Amino acid sequence: MIEVRHSARVPRTLPDALPASTPFFASSVHPGSLLGISDLELDEVAQILTRASFLEHEDPLTRARRLAKRKIALLFYESSTRTRTSFELAAKALGADTTLVSSLSSSIEKGESLKDTGLTLRALGAEAILLRHPNSGAPWLLEQVTGLPVLNAGDGMHEHPSQALLDLRTILACLRSGVTTVAADTLSGITVTIAGDILHSRVARSNMLLLPRLGAQVQLCGPPALLPAMVAEVGPGIRIERDFDRALASSQIVMMLRIQAERLAGLQLDLDEYRRDYQLTAARLAAHAPAAHILHPGPIIRGLELTAEVADGPQSRILDQVRNGVAIRMALVERALDLHSSTVSGAAQ
Repeated sequence: MIEVRHSARVPRTLPDALPASTPFFASSVHPGSLLGISDLELDEVAQILTRASFLEHEDPLTRARRLAKRKIALLFYESSTRTRTSFELAAKALGADTTLVSSLSSSIEKGESLKDTGLTLRALGAEAILLRHPNSGAPWLLEQVTGLPVLNAGDGMHEHPSQALLDLRTILACLRSGVTTVAADTLSGITVTIAGDILHSRVARSNMLLLPRLGAQVQLCGPPALLPAMVAEVGPGIRIERDFDRALASSQIVMMLRIQAERLAGLQLDLDEYRRDYQLTAARLAAHAPAAHILHPGPIIRGLELTAEVADGPQSRILDQVRNGVAIRMALVERALDLHSSTVSGAAQ
């Protein structure tokens, strides 16, 4: 059995509460922000995919002049390897200057509020903020108080929109040879199974909000404690399949998720039962989904949600996801600062 509790280091409530009358996610104030995947129309998704491919293959010296000396702050209240590094590499590839602010090496540890931290970064010249925060809604609040474009790098158990975009790019590369033009039927006939800790996964939530809009059937698989039946009510094109083997047999894409020990708050799980019922092994994959592509947003817990043979095997697209993250985030950073410049210019006229 495993029992986990929240860390006491980071407050679990927003320091500046939203008024009761405020919609939890009103329309984005800044056109360069990306707070949730539903902020994007499908034509905007296509534009981001197209721009990501262009920037990825552009001459590095030319690309590095696009955002030369522009200033971006990376504000991370939670640990991160893939998201933080890829956003930083993306911004620097475009020529931008970046500064990292973490909760362990700033006045955040002394109790400074998100609002004051954001206003300080703006006063220091930041033109956009990339935010990861343990509380759902934090990016919305930060955008409201700073007026800057905010890119949501993961907020609580809410969303992780850039991850959904890079996952989509990976899926398209697997199934449609890198097509960037997307429409309501682009993934028609494709079943994507997301397995594991669905309840606490912002990655799952963003994918559940994006992939059905392109025609995919999203199939959720996990034990009731990590996948309550109500999760399937997020929208059309989503269903629950408790039998992992049956889910695999109907899937072209399988996305494995880790158990988020830091969010379980005392929930007890029998890990032996979990491995038996939901671990993706090479034998299980060969028996039920020999042609499926395997994704995982990371970090991977080898030997729990999947085995090393699967993570490193020929069907794994996990490192492709990591590589796609840089291209997608270049497009998002450029979009944020380009639209920020337009907004500032328009306000000055």
